[in-house]
Amino acid sequence: MSYCTYVNSNPSDQADYLLHKYYHDNQYGFPIDDDDELFGRLLLEINQAGLSWTLMLRKQDSFRAAYDNFSIARVAAYDETDRERLLSDPGIVRNRLKVNAAIVNAQKILELQKEYGSFKGWIDAHHPLPKEQWVRLFKKTFKFTGGEIVNEFLMSTGYLPGAHDADCPVYRIIQPA
Repeated sequence: MSYCTYVNSNPSDQADYLLHKYYHDNQYGFPIDDDDELFGRLLLEINQAGLSWTLMLRKQDSFRAAYDNFSIARVAAYDETDRERLLSDPGIVRNRLKVNAAIVNAQKILELQKEYGSFKGWIDAHHPLPKEQWVRLFKKTFKFTGGEIVNEFLMSTGYLPGAHDADCPVYRIIQPA
């Protein structure tokens, strides 16, 4: 089932339906130009591994607060005190591997920004690639980035096709002319 079909099937929980509907209609598959927002999406996709996207949508504001509004520079400078703060924050996913991946990935993005001008510049420099090559590149570059995480990150940010069904009204908005 596509995300469009899932969202429009009107899940029984109205609050969850509204979260998914907003994400579907306004964020999923839309390009992101801001590096901190790209990092935030990657962070959420990594934290979703083994969990539901509904949980990530419910916790996204808590993640934003816990990770300094997804500031790459701030997260890259996190120390052990910050790790412990994150691991004790009930508003986010408290998984040491995922917390460490956020910090290491932010540090790596700072390096990429120096070389490519921006995180988006690094992604754009490799676009388009087939999914398999994207996965290899992300696994070589970042921590905790398996095939599904990379696929969803790139699809949700408009780099891979398939975010919306061809008959979905949002499809016509995000498709390049």
